[in-house]
Amino acid sequence: MNDSRDIDDLQPLAAAKCRVMLKACAVAGIDVLITATHRSLEESGRLYAQGRTAPGKIVTKAKPGQSFHNWRVAWDCYPRINGQVQWAYEGVAKPLWDKMGEIAERNGIEWGHNWKSIKDTPHFQYTGGHTLPFFQQGGKL
Repeated sequence: MNDSRDIDDLQPLAAAKCRVMLKACAVAGIDVLITATHRSLEESGRLYAQGRTAPGKIVTKAKPGQSFHNWRVAWDCYPRINGQVQWAYEGVAKPLWDKMGEIAERNGIEWGHNWKSIKDTPHFQYTGGHTLPFFQQGGKL
């Protein structure tokens, strides 16, 4: 498998932003689990096929090359309560998610929960203001 949970697999500036977010979350008392950073084109293809040509429910709209994970500037993470991952944005975890989003945005990190077209609550990214075509054409932070 070529996808990763390692912050060092992100581009250096994105990794630095991720670390700032995680440190601020820890100071705020939020235990965070990183579940994905870099995602290979192959893994993106498998995820895109899910619910379309492969079993399971649709989990992404991003085809290979259309995810900021492919360009090493995005990570997925979840809060934990007493070591238990809070997969849903609801109940006792909602204030944790909201605080994570606030911390991210205060540090120039985009939170997928605030997107208009799709709510991707565990998704965070630092693109330096660049668009997907910038990265697709070989751009780096």
